[in-house]
This record gives sequence, structure tokens and C-alpha cells, in this order.
Amino acid sequence: MTDRELDAAGITEPALRDAYTRCRRLNARHGKTYFLATRLLPVERRPAVHALYGFARWADDIVDSLDTAVTADGRSADLARLRTGLERGLRGADSTDPVVVAVADTARRYGIDYRHFGDFMASMRSDLDVTDYPTYADLREYMHGSAAVIGLQMLPVLGTVVPREEAAPHAAALGIAFQLTNFLRDVGEDLDRGRVYLPADLLGAHGVDRELLYWSRTTGHRDRRVIEALRAVEDLTRGVYREAAPGLRMLDPVSRPAIRTAFVLYGGILKAVADDGYAVVHRRAVVPRRRRAVVALDGLVRVAAARAGSRADARRAAPRVPERLPTGLSGSSPQQVHEEVA
Repeated sequence: MTDRELDAAGITEPALRDAYTRCRRLNARHGKTYFLATRLLPVERRPAVHALYGFARWADDIVDSLDTAVTADGRSADLARLRTGLERGLRGADSTDPVVVAVADTARRYGIDYRHFGDFMASMRSDLDVTDYPTYADLREYMHGSAAVIGLQMLPVLGTVVPREEAAPHAAALGIAFQLTNFLRDVGEDLDRGRVYLPADLLGAHGVDRELLYWSRTTGHRDRRVIEALRAVEDLTRGVYREAAPGLRMLDPVSRPAIRTAFVLYGGILKAVADDGYAVVHRRAVVPRRRRAVVALDGLVRVAAARAGSRADARRAAPRVPERLPTGLSGSSPQQVHEEVA
């Protein structure tokens, strides 16, 4: 993590700075789309987002590891230690786990409801035992803890222009939409872990079951029924994005470009899945780099506009205080605009 981000966030204690830096590395390494969107946030808010993502990634890695040397009992013990450490950290006790140190500090700084972390850990625990979901209602219950609460954790960091409880359902829906997108993209990899994160009743309506998915994965053959089922999952996911969309305008204007960028990029994964013929049982769909760059540039322009508006509001409120205009809004090059908002 850059010193600029930590300084802007008022994080000065060396061990705490190291903890946040560890979380930033996890975000950069594992969450490329999410990390790109985070770069569009105001600099002082980025460490908190890295901490929330880093903790979620840390727990997810425990339950999702394909390392055959780690037994189910070992994963269970590791997850229990993480949960105990988190509970202690949230109570203010010292921790030797840097990810726990950072996320506990973020929770205190932003007043994040501790219950969200408990719900998250409960869903992670279920991943050790549950390998499929009979209905969408069952899957949605799991996703409350694994995804919806991530959106709810983020709200205090992002800020809102409406009462937080009004924005909360949309933030929760966005977390679920992102996770459903990942589930669709990662069907093949999840099968390798012995899991199916697509509702059995939806699959069954198209004549698909776990055995057919495994057959398609292991033989490399495609099946029309599987394609139709995956198209139905895409339609379902797009519906959740529509649930989430009204929440974008409820966010603090300086946070909107980052979340809008994530919204568009994750939606682009759905398009990539469709464009690849719903071949996700066999390979992961990827959003082209050019498309990612175009969306990121649009986000940068929106960031510059939001910050200019914020500064204009400040000048109107205190007109005697001179303030330099952003270089990117006074005839400078696109590269200078990038540097201004980075």
C-alpha cells in the first residue's frame, strides 16, 4: 500500500500500516476487477476497502484451497482460529494476524456492524460441509453471509446521500450480483472442488443435474441442456443487478465512479460468458483488456468530475479560500488526469 493512502487515512502506527499493506497485496493479487475499481475511490478510503476485501479473501482461501495436503479437519481448524481471532480483534484484543488487525481497525473506524462479520464467517463455515443448494432460496440464504454482508460492510466506507438503511438493500443486492457472476464464471473450477453453486431446481428445469455437469467437465463435451441452464442463470443474475442499480445514485458522489466501474466490469463478465457460448464448465470467461481499459478510463473521467463538483461546492461554501483546480480539468493531457485521480 502506498504511503500516500495510509497517510491520508490517518494510519500511522507501523504495525498497523504493515497490516493494511498485507490486505492491499491480497486485493491486488486476487481481485483484479475489484482492485481496479478501488483505485477510483478517494485515497483515504482505499485502505478500509483493502482490509475488508483482504479479510474476505483470507477466509475464502481457507475453504477453497485445492491443496490436497490440507485435510477437511485442517481447514475447519484454520477457519475456527480465524473466527476466534476476529472475535478477539473486534473486542479490541491484540492479534498476531495482520489481516485481522486491519479489518478490526476498519470496523472500529467506520462503525461497521459486527454482526456482518459473524454472518460472513457462518457462510464460510458452511462451505466446509455444503456442496450444493436445492433451491435459489437456499443459495440466497448462503449468499447473505458470503456476499450481501460485504456490500453492507462497504456502505459506511463509501458514504451515502440518503439514510444508510435506504441504500442497504441495494448494496446487499450488488454483493449478491457480483457473487452470482463469479459462480457462473467459475462453474468448472467449483466442480473441481466438489461444489455446485447453481440452484438445483433451476438446473433441473432444464434437465441438468450434478452428474451431467461433471460429465461435461471431465469429457470436454458440451450439452444443449447445460447451455440453456447457464443462460437461465445469467438471466437470473441480471435481475439481481437491476435490484442493485438504484443504489448507485444513493452513494456519496465521490464513491459512485468506483462502484459504477465495478458494476459495469462485473456485468461485462456476464457478456463474456455469453459471447463464449456458455462454455464456463470447461474454461473461465475473461473480459478483454481493451474493454477493461475503456471502462476504467470512463471511471477516471467520472472521478475527476465528482471531485471537481465537490471542490466547487467547497468554494461556494467558503469563497475566500483559494483552491487549485484539478490539472485534468484545465486543459492537461489524459495522462495528467490519470495522475490527478490516482
